[in-house]
Amino acid sequence: MSRSYDRLSFWHDTCPGPLEPRLPLSGDADVDVAIVGGGYTGLWTAYYLLSIDPALRVMVIERDIVGFGASGRNGGWCVGELAAGPARHEAVAGNDGARRFLWELHGAVDEVGRVAAREGIDCHFAKGGAVRLARNQAHLARQREEVELFCGLYGLTEDDMRMLSADEARSHLAATGVAGGMFFAHVAALHPARLVRGLGAAVERLGGVVVEGTTAIAIEPGRVVTDRGIVTAEVAVRALEGYTATLAGHRRCLAPLYSLMVATEPIDDTLWESIGLARRQTFTDGRHMVVYGQRTADGRIAFGGRGAPYNFGSRIAGAVEQRSRTHDRIAKTLIELLPMLSDVAITHRWGGVLGVPRDWFPSVGFDRESGMAWGGGYVGEGVAAANLAGRTLAELITGTDSPRVELPWVGHQSRRWEPEPLRWLGINGALRVMAIADRSEAITQRRSRLAQLMARVLS
Repeated sequence: MSRSYDRLSFWHDTCPGPLEPRLPLSGDADVDVAIVGGGYTGLWTAYYLLSIDPALRVMVIERDIVGFGASGRNGGWCVGELAAGPARHEAVAGNDGARRFLWELHGAVDEVGRVAAREGIDCHFAKGGAVRLARNQAHLARQREEVELFCGLYGLTEDDMRMLSADEARSHLAATGVAGGMFFAHVAALHPARLVRGLGAAVERLGGVVVEGTTAIAIEPGRVVTDRGIVTAEVAVRALEGYTATLAGHRRCLAPLYSLMVATEPIDDTLWESIGLARRQTFTDGRHMVVYGQRTADGRIAFGGRGAPYNFGSRIAGAVEQRSRTHDRIAKTLIELLPMLSDVAITHRWGGVLGVPRDWFPSVGFDRESGMAWGGGYVGEGVAAANLAGRTLAELITGTDSPRVELPWVGHQSRRWEPEPLRWLGINGALRVMAIADRSEAITQRRSRLAQLMARVLS
């Protein structure tokens, strides 16, 4: 019996066209580049490879369907930054490297919009920026520090990032308890499944081959071993993000953590006037346990958050994705932020896994001698970063001269996660500490020292 792929997320449910899998691999094959993973990283890599050299024989190998994983289930934030904060950027890259990396990420947001327009991908791209609410003084303190750092060290201006007064923040989003906030311009809202499905079609138009229903068992120099045959390739690219842990020998490379979401029914125009988000700004606040939302093109709110427990042994459990107590907390949080939604129905609940490296810093790389390449570890902020990763991987593989191949994530190697049960204890302990820190900051209005200590322990 075929899977009901439209039930994976609200985005899949509202994606035009059939979601039936393409044909699987039909036996052994020989290509120039084999890419494992039909999400953003894999498809952007294929797209730019074929754009640089149309003669390349490129195959994308996907276990389920294109956009099955995080690329079809995320919050639809195309954001020009990384989850790793500025201190982590500085530690890995230094000031100059961090500055160059940040500007390339800003540019990746616009590049996604350009390619979508060029390829006729109607992904509801709307670059309205992001409003980040401060709902207590601890939030405000962190936001001021971030704005001062990015503007002072990295040369951003008020057009890129600025603080907001309480009234200004509420003019973007009429949430409760707003003490102020900040605005970040380099963010677009989009329909993630429409984007990833459109990319799959674009790769095929350029001459690439996409096989679905084909499970990669091992990625080795010169070949990818699948359950339907062996693909011989000069270059093999690992682009599995949160599913990297399912591949033999990679269980401790990236920890799969769940982010869960809900979507409301369509909201009428009168109620939208009281809510805001007229330019489809994305929104979040300053808590440690991240929440995020957007106004969809069809007038709903898609809203999500972190906090679901990490599963022992990096196990991915589909039951968590559809209905859980974490979904209930996310829906409750949305009503706490926007009480005017109390009578608006929740129509969809879903979730998916994101890939978290041990140092929270993503990486791309290519070892020409072995022909092995990789990209990922975006910690939930991969819509724009995966575009930059795909362009960079294509340039590395083809030997194309570009400033992107000198960025600090190229060749970066995060250390492996601890073995179990230390991994389970550490990750779930950190989740518990961050939840406690958020409650403490809401009461005391002071920044949590416990959260700062945990951040240092995990770095």
